[in-house]
Amino acid sequence: MTLKQLEAFYWAATCVNFSVAAERVHLSVSSLSKRVAELEASLGVQLFDRSGRRAELTAQGEQMLPQIRELLRAAAELEQSAGQRYGLMGRCRVGLGELSGLTWLPKLVREVSARHPGLLLEPYLDIGQVLEQRLHDGELDLAVLAGPSTRSSLAAERISQVDFAWVGSQSFLEEAGTEDPRALMREHVLLTLPVGAGGTRVLDQWLACRGLMVNRRLMCNSWGAVVGMVAEGLGFAFMPEQWAQALAARGVLKILPGSDALEPLHYAVQWRRDDARVLITAMRDMIKGVIDFQAPRCLV
Repeated sequence: MTLKQLEAFYWAATCVNFSVAAERVHLSVSSLSKRVAELEASLGVQLFDRSGRRAELTAQGEQMLPQIRELLRAAAELEQSAGQRYGLMGRCRVGLGELSGLTWLPKLVREVSARHPGLLLEPYLDIGQVLEQRLHDGELDLAVLAGPSTRSSLAAERISQVDFAWVGSQSFLEEAGTEDPRALMREHVLLTLPVGAGGTRVLDQWLACRGLMVNRRLMCNSWGAVVGMVAEGLGFAFMPEQWAQALAARGVLKILPGSDALEPLHYAVQWRRDDARVLITAMRDMIKGVIDFQAPRCLV
């Protein structure tokens, strides 16, 4: 029995399928399966039932999983106490929303490259619901998501927040004849991100607290596209306050004065509770050091 065999079994048992588990431990699926089979032979028990279309944990496998989890946790703690003389190695798949990708992601890539040249960073951008599912399934190592975690299998640490401002173009607001977002919602198009995005959840909470409904909404899965459409006078929107201030300074958009403020959107780094690798701790620390939602250079 080896640590690598235990690791192969653990991720095969806790990831959505063997293919994802194999990527996690940097093996081919056949090599992963071989290590699991070697562990079964060493222990003299069958850990997976392979009679169906997909392998399922046996009763013995379920019983041994917590013990193997603790062995891997102890190994990770030993590795961490010994230090990482040569830096982190391998791959790290980080889930992010588009707002993170447009702002602080380049800083993270630079930091990882400088401190851990042997680590390949693989960012994956999508909305929060998708990222949480992929993190739960083992397809991501960690993710930076808006709002609290909705899954008990995931741990989270709040690390930043984004404040929002209501905005519209000068020409749009003049034609609408009002700068009150409540009045604008009755007759004009509200441009938002899709359902499941962190910003949309903030909007839904704002509407519910005021008993309001949106009559005309155009949803788009890109902050950049929303900004562009607002600048063209196609509707009004809310956006990160730092972005709004930068665009207002250039005369592209106008921040609606005295409007009802939206609640801040809190961001947290999330990871699987059972993942005790040094990689997770190190990446969390680096993300906390670089996260900053200031306006991208293209808007300043």
